[in-house]
Amino acid sequence: MIVRREEAATVWTVEELLKWTEGYFRRLGLLSPRLDAEVLLAHVLRKKRLELYTGYHMLVEPHERAQFRTFVERRAKHEPVAYITGSREFYSLRFEVTPAVLVPRPETEHLVDAALKAISSAAESPAARVLDLGTGSGCIAIAIAANAKAALVDATDLCPQALGVARRNAALHGVLERIRFFEGDLYGALPPAAEGYDVIVSNPPYVSASEYSRLMPDVRLHEPQAALLDVRSSTQDGLGFYRDLAQGASCRLRPSGVLAVEVGAGQAGAVREILASAGWLHRETIRDLGGVERVLVHAGASRLP
Repeated sequence: MIVRREEAATVWTVEELLKWTEGYFRRLGLLSPRLDAEVLLAHVLRKKRLELYTGYHMLVEPHERAQFRTFVERRAKHEPVAYITGSREFYSLRFEVTPAVLVPRPETEHLVDAALKAISSAAESPAARVLDLGTGSGCIAIAIAANAKAALVDATDLCPQALGVARRNAALHGVLERIRFFEGDLYGALPPAAEGYDVIVSNPPYVSASEYSRLMPDVRLHEPQAALLDVRSSTQDGLGFYRDLAQGASCRLRPSGVLAVEVGAGQAGAVREILASAGWLHRETIRDLGGVERVLVHAGASRLP
């Protein structure tokens, strides 16, 4: 339970709030207690995190303390900071985030890098066509569209609430006119004429049933299960999506198209085998900052140097 110190003292400074909250979060075992405290307090005060330190001795008003207390109580129950503040930065862009979508992860930025690299070398058309399967918040599709100014993107998702978030994010970043959103499962969400993509990207549900029970409480208790857990195969081995994606990619990609997917830790070898068996040639494996094989890039034979 959070001690309500204002009953014993009339004022709190930014410094005092940060120190107390960091200690409280640390005792709860949260992974980034100081960062969480800073992000939540900065959001309440409508300041940048750096400004907390230039205003270290600033007094925090009672109504601000009350809102901050509510945020701290929610974080103490392992609710992700992004859901509390309603936003998360990804690829230097700010995205709306709700419990209907996964919280964007830094490692997924490597998937955007791979897509932009493929777009820059696509020779067929100045307006590259991109397909994002399982778009969620739209962060991948929107980051691609925002950085490849002529790209035309199609994005699919099963969840109508997620697509609502994605559309708002696309409008926020001025790319809504270049992204089409479709509700449905994988390629089945697309109209019959949707083909000839230069790039297909996806960050699919790749958590196996055995892994799901071991996820951190922040993820397991709050993020949408359907966006995490592989339910496409009878064994729920985390690879079901890749099998379906590999089978449908050839008729959707141009002959020189590129297929880029994010994979879970330890899955890269198995996913490479799945894609190879479907006729795709491995081009590149990208490791994240932790050294994990995180993004696989595959192509048809005509795409290889």
